[in-house]
Amino acid sequence: MGKKQYLYLSKYNQSKRLLFNARFIALVVALSVSVVATLILYFYLGTDGETLLGVSVTSFLGTAAAVYFCLEFLVFSEINKLYVLLERLKKKDYKQVRKSLKNLSGGPLKKLNKELYSYASKKEREIDQLKEVETYRREFLADISHELKTPIFSAQGFIYTLLDGAIDDPEISLKFLKKAAKSLDGLNELVNELIELSQMENGVIQMHPSHYDVYSQIADIFDMLERKAEKRDAKIKWDKKTEKNLWVYADRNRIGQVLINLLENAIKYGNDKGEVLVSLRTEKDHVIIVVSDNGPGIAGEHLKRIFDRFYRVEQSRSREKGGSGLGLAIVKQIIEAHESRISVASRVGKGTTFQFKLQKGNPSAVLQVTHLAEGTQVSKPAVPDRIAGKAI
Repeated sequence: MGKKQYLYLSKYNQSKRLLFNARFIALVVALSVSVVATLILYFYLGTDGETLLGVSVTSFLGTAAAVYFCLEFLVFSEINKLYVLLERLKKKDYKQVRKSLKNLSGGPLKKLNKELYSYASKKEREIDQLKEVETYRREFLADISHELKTPIFSAQGFIYTLLDGAIDDPEISLKFLKKAAKSLDGLNELVNELIELSQMENGVIQMHPSHYDVYSQIADIFDMLERKAEKRDAKIKWDKKTEKNLWVYADRNRIGQVLINLLENAIKYGNDKGEVLVSLRTEKDHVIIVVSDNGPGIAGEHLKRIFDRFYRVEQSRSREKGGSGLGLAIVKQIIEAHESRISVASRVGKGTTFQFKLQKGNPSAVLQVTHLAEGTQVSKPAVPDRIAGKAI
């Protein structure tokens, strides 16, 4: 007997058993009702025989039909559908089960249908998440293989060229050795950033927050990146609405790393003669930092993955401009370690804007530390320490 025939006969026999049970229960209930009705009419009301027979037959048939209909079409048919769905659950066909349950009527098994629908939906989401994780894993392995292979092959090519005889020419050998060293430096940078990102995600690296003037920090970064901006005739400047002398309570070095990465990206991937604006403003107990440019922008389909490891909007163009592809992933980890989030908005042809907020700092805390160092007894104010010791 084939598998399909077996399943068909199994379902047929199952339906037959359910049908027999509905009939049997209907007959038993109808007979009971008919007997009770007949006895009541005979002993208490003294009804004649013909009337008793009519009432007995009518009550039997009416009760049997009503009970059979209720059981067969409201209970057993629903149970039969659930049996089919349970078979699909065994086969892990959760998507089809969810669709079938959604189309089922409420009926007396509404709660059970709801539970099964919830279970099937949960399993379907888990399967979708596992598929996404598997896709991400494959992409990550492909990306990291390519990123590691590129500098290794480059350095290998220069070294083999030297071994094949180019080393005898001092000028060429020095040139090739410098190129090989540059490729290996890039490999070293990539490995170090991978280690750093892994340590951040595992909570190995701790935050060391302090109160400091973020406006002055950004001004120093402007001076540091001025030459890079000049090479592309780009300008880095403050937004007109920027508030000055704003203090934050954060890890100064890590936030500096974030700002340098965002500003370098704005210069590197922006337009020639472009403009990069930075603005600071306060919002209750936080300082909002915004970095925007008027570059080519990022398409919507890329925005949700812009903070993924090795993700590049334009693979070839990004590699030509350098970088490991881990910068924004590290930025995201640092900002989240400050109990905040970084957001990005972009329009193609208009530019891109990154925004995040930091806890507002207290300048007087620094002054009190100075006074204490000089021997002045000043009570230290209560400062927020939620970020102190926070693992990235």
